[in-house]
Amino acid sequence: MRLFIALIPDKETVDAVCKTQAALKEAGVRGNYTSRANIHLTLAFTGEYDHPEKILRILRSCGEPEFAIELAGVGKFNGVWWVGVKASREMYAYAAKIRAELEKAGVPFDKKPFSPHITLLRRPDRDIIPAVTPPKAVTVSPHAALMRSDRGERGMIYTEIK
Repeated sequence: MRLFIALIPDKETVDAVCKTQAALKEAGVRGNYTSRANIHLTLAFTGEYDHPEKILRILRSCGEPEFAIELAGVGKFNGVWWVGVKASREMYAYAAKIRAELEKAGVPFDKKPFSPHITLLRRPDRDIIPAVTPPKAVTVSPHAALMRSDRGERGMIYTEIK
C-alpha cells in the first residue's frame, strides 16, 4: 500500500484552493490539477508500506491537531505549483512529533524537511505563475488522517484508512 499522513482542511479551505485553481485555469494554465477530493497537506509520506494499523496507532497516540491551516500565497518547486500554508510552531511541532514516532516505530518515511503547502497542480505548461492570490481561508482544527494512494483511470485516488 502507498500511504501518507495528511491534514484534511475544511470545506471553506478546500473551496478557496479550488478557486485558486480556477483562477489559474482562467489565466490559461494547463497541467495536472489536484482533484477536489484529493486536496490535503502532507505531514509524512511513507510510500509503500503494508502495516497501516501500526501507523494508525501512532497517529492516534499523537492526537488531533490543535492549530489552524491558513492559506498564504502561491509558489512552485520541482514541477509542482502549490498554495502555501502559514506555518506555526504548533504545526511544525505536530509534524515533528508524528515523524519522531514513525522513526521510533521503524516505519519508513520520506525524510525531506516538512514544508507546509497544498498542491494545486503538477506539470504546468509554463514556468511563470500568473498573479493569483488564494482567497482568505482558515481551517481551525484540521483532521489528521492516514491516506492510501491508488492509481485510478483519471489519476490518483486518495482514501482515508480508519
